[in-house]
Amino acid sequence: MYPPGGGRFTGRLPKSPQSPALGSSPMPQPAYRVIVIGGGHAGAEAAWAAANMLRDEGDKVALVTLRLDRVGVMSCNPAIGGLAKGQMVREIDALGGLMGLAADATGIQFKVLNASKGPAVRGPRCQCDKYRYAAEVQRLLRTRDNLDLIEAPVEDLLVEHGQCVGVILPDRTLRADAVVLTTGTFMRGLMHTGPKQTEGGRVGEGPSVGISASLRRLGFDLGRLKTGTPPRLAAESIDFASLQRMPGDETPAPFSDMTPKPRDGHPWALLPQLDCWVTHTHEAIHEQIRANLDRAPLFNGQITPGCVGPRYCPSIEDKVVRFADKTSHHVFLEPESLDTNEIYCNGISTSLPTDIQDYMVHHLPGCERAKILRYGYAVEYDMVRPHQIDATTMTKRIEGLFLAGQINGTSGYEEAAGQGLLAGINAVRYLRGESLVRLGREQAYIGVLMDDLVTKTPVEPYRMFTSRAEHRLVLRADNADQRLTELGREWGTVDDARWAVYQDKQRTIRRIHEHLDAQRLRKWIAGPQVGVPELRRQLAGAGITADDSLLIRVLADAQYAGYIDRHQRQIERLRAAESQPLPTNHDYAAIPGLRTEAMLQLNRFQPATLGQAGRLEGVNPADLMIISLAMSRRSA
Repeated sequence: MYPPGGGRFTGRLPKSPQSPALGSSPMPQPAYRVIVIGGGHAGAEAAWAAANMLRDEGDKVALVTLRLDRVGVMSCNPAIGGLAKGQMVREIDALGGLMGLAADATGIQFKVLNASKGPAVRGPRCQCDKYRYAAEVQRLLRTRDNLDLIEAPVEDLLVEHGQCVGVILPDRTLRADAVVLTTGTFMRGLMHTGPKQTEGGRVGEGPSVGISASLRRLGFDLGRLKTGTPPRLAAESIDFASLQRMPGDETPAPFSDMTPKPRDGHPWALLPQLDCWVTHTHEAIHEQIRANLDRAPLFNGQITPGCVGPRYCPSIEDKVVRFADKTSHHVFLEPESLDTNEIYCNGISTSLPTDIQDYMVHHLPGCERAKILRYGYAVEYDMVRPHQIDATTMTKRIEGLFLAGQINGTSGYEEAAGQGLLAGINAVRYLRGESLVRLGREQAYIGVLMDDLVTKTPVEPYRMFTSRAEHRLVLRADNADQRLTELGREWGTVDDARWAVYQDKQRTIRRIHEHLDAQRLRKWIAGPQVGVPELRRQLAGAGITADDSLLIRVLADAQYAGYIDRHQRQIERLRAAESQPLPTNHDYAAIPGLRTEAMLQLNRFQPATLGQAGRLEGVNPADLMIISLAMSRRSA
């Protein structure tokens, strides 16, 4: 489907010798240059990036995890991408990551969300075969002969003179120049199903205890968060004929630029494509939940007080309490694999006792006779408050220690993978003595994510949304390679094969623009009546062929040029207005377009300046732009 090794990595600087710690004798050359702890989505990307960057140098990378057969496992929803998340997957791919490759190879339903809206808010999404996905991630990692996969618990971090120089396993110590920590939900993980509590970060897997103690001993401030998962049902026990069908796109759009494009009218997707289905809760279910809240770990004090779950992906018991006026909530029934009968119930994540889960499932339309294969549960776990890292993912307290994924307070595979990729890049740059790199908010959603984490410590698991990105008009899924692939080439994560694909696309774009200029069609292409079919026909006459994703990019750049220019001017004004004073006792509810969360925070704190407003939890850069414009009109 794609070359497992890619081309030879070029343009590397020679590795710098390891400098001994101040006041110590020279340390021996480490067995590994980078050690990655954890085999989830963050760990896989970190190990992949580090191994690719060090490939020419012959140095070794280690990925240490509790179970090698669980590397790349989709613990919750078997899907990749979505709104804002799909943009991040495209960015990971543009930088040479593996998530898009694995999703394309194992997708069983592809769908672009918000397809009827503008390109800036469209989100490519893929329902994956979760078993094939993990197998594909493991296969890709094993193509790197300088990457060792080690199955063992990490009992402690090895720190000397303020620098992380390795890890301690039960039977040995592994030394390294840099360590990337990606523990997911496993640090002192505790699972809840009603009154039943089981230690572990995922069903059937134990917790990681030593790392939490190690981090506390090193002086890190830890927090506690929670997440959850819904029941899984047997497909043959569901009455799908009575439910609304949710098909994927007729023409699937791949995530990765390295996925072969359709030829001769045949789609590129290798696996059969499946439908999803939708059912819903109703008042009888809600009443049963309300009557049993004293048995819900989230409400009866069983889960650690102050341990907060994801606000934008709440459990069904949380939904029933918080949205008491809602008499129904959608539940999407999504197949988890081509080879099993497991159906994921997207929308009813829960930690309620099994008898209440039985009632809830069997009162969903179409699920009256459904067999529950696995009950839902909540898991609480330790995290490191991310004000202790900077936007490179390296900790401020310990040099050479990088944190990525849910340990930083995020939720979601895509958020974890983006951090892991950046951590792997910077771990290698650190050991080479090179300056660490950051992505700006104007460059990538990954940059927005990192900036948000280090400036607004999350009190709940952080999830990416398009509304968090003030530059979303230019941070589109269709132009991720244009924004990032040259950076990836410079950093060493983009190989020759991917670079050739990128250059070919750039040549095609130049040909398109030259043709449009020669035919004086700039005004024509910017018109709303021009879509992909019209542009394709126009270019065919000039002998120019391009896939849909490239044509979408050309159209978006042309049709949104005016908005983008105006948007950039607004951003420049916003930067200049950092110290702009704000009126006291102002009613922010009177500002149209301001999100409710931001309005409530602003009315509560009444910040004195725009800069202060920007540092309030729940106020994002897009809100600041709205406030700045409103204040400008007020003073005019």
